[in-house]
Amino acid sequence: MSELLSEAELLKKAREYILRARLDKGDVSGPVLVWGEGSIVRDVNGKEYLDFNSGQMCSALGHRSPRVVEAIKQACDRLIHASSSFYNLEEINLATKLASISVPPLKRSFFMESGSDANEAAMEIARIYTGRYEIASPHTGFHGLSGFTRSVTFGVQSWRRGHGPYMPGTYAFMAPYCYKCPIKLKFPECGTACLDGAFEVLDAQMENRLAAIITEPLFSAGGVIEPPPGWLANLKHKCEERGALLIVDEAQTGIGKLGTMWGFEREGVVPDIVAVSKHFGGGISISAVITTEKIADAVQERGFVFGHSHTSDPLACAAASATIDTIVSEDLPRRAVALGKSWRTRLEDLAKLHPIIGDIRGRGLLQGIELTTDRTSREPTQGIGYDIERECVANGLLLSVRRNGRVLRFVPPWTTTEEQFDQAAHILEKAFESVLSLA
Repeated sequence: MSELLSEAELLKKAREYILRARLDKGDVSGPVLVWGEGSIVRDVNGKEYLDFNSGQMCSALGHRSPRVVEAIKQACDRLIHASSSFYNLEEINLATKLASISVPPLKRSFFMESGSDANEAAMEIARIYTGRYEIASPHTGFHGLSGFTRSVTFGVQSWRRGHGPYMPGTYAFMAPYCYKCPIKLKFPECGTACLDGAFEVLDAQMENRLAAIITEPLFSAGGVIEPPPGWLANLKHKCEERGALLIVDEAQTGIGKLGTMWGFEREGVVPDIVAVSKHFGGGISISAVITTEKIADAVQERGFVFGHSHTSDPLACAAASATIDTIVSEDLPRRAVALGKSWRTRLEDLAKLHPIIGDIRGRGLLQGIELTTDRTSREPTQGIGYDIERECVANGLLLSVRRNGRVLRFVPPWTTTEEQFDQAAHILEKAFESVLSLA
């Protein structure tokens, strides 16, 4: 029946029947999407869009990736759901494959449904393993919107306002936001002073019961903010000094997207626990926690239990296995480097035309531009990114806006062609021209 309805009629139904709880959209507006393939999605009006957000960053392989679709079809013919009290074949196969692409000694994994689940489980593991309860995260971090993960999610007030009180024993500390350093220093002369100062404050306010630090290797939702070289290694060292674990949230950065299999690999650091989700399922909801045998054995002995009704579902596990097969067989980390360079070149060309672009950053398939009123002072613009986004959507390009309209984030799928990059760059340039002509 819905195929016969107009967009206006569908939005009327959405307004009447859907409780709005979306991360980025507070209004009821189009497009209403009905189809996708590769890097393109289509709305109910037949209009096509280049999806440079990869859905909700979960279709980085491209919409309806062939291997994933085939794996889902086969699972539907065999076993869609199974009791999580028993092992199933797809779960065991997936755990084996995930170990094969993990960095030793990371080996043991289990599977949930979302990034929030995985991060929550990772923090619970750290608490049980260390016998402590305090967790800290950088102030630009995003780890989910469940009760526990929202307690360590910062950066934008709408993610937190009205949801407290938060979990006791959770803390924010200063992130390495070099473009807009909160303490007005410059790397590398500063020697990551922000991290040293942050731990002085943490040590002063905590009960000396630090179980773990949870961080992203690149702060995606926080504004595509990349820590400087050495920061993650220094963070790992500070965790070790305090007997705490390092959890790396690879939801938006892991399994090939940044040009390495894992975002943390560039620093030569091995976390104690890794959480992965987003495109892990090729568009199907599944997440994982990976840790060492030592940690896994210890928490198992202490009775660790975590899961939901759909934990380790065979259909989702089959999709994730197909994702790993695709990434490995097609060497997608290498392709992410090439695609990233191609898109970066276009962003740099755009910056030559528009001084409002103050910074271009990110790696591989995760890149962003920060808008500024002045490249010298780096004063932020006020919401102009939302105007640019509206122009882009109207002309067929989907992206996301971060840091209250100051950062445009691009997450093109691996399927994106050079012609599609040209098309996206043209739409983006026209959006800048249109918006800035009215400013």
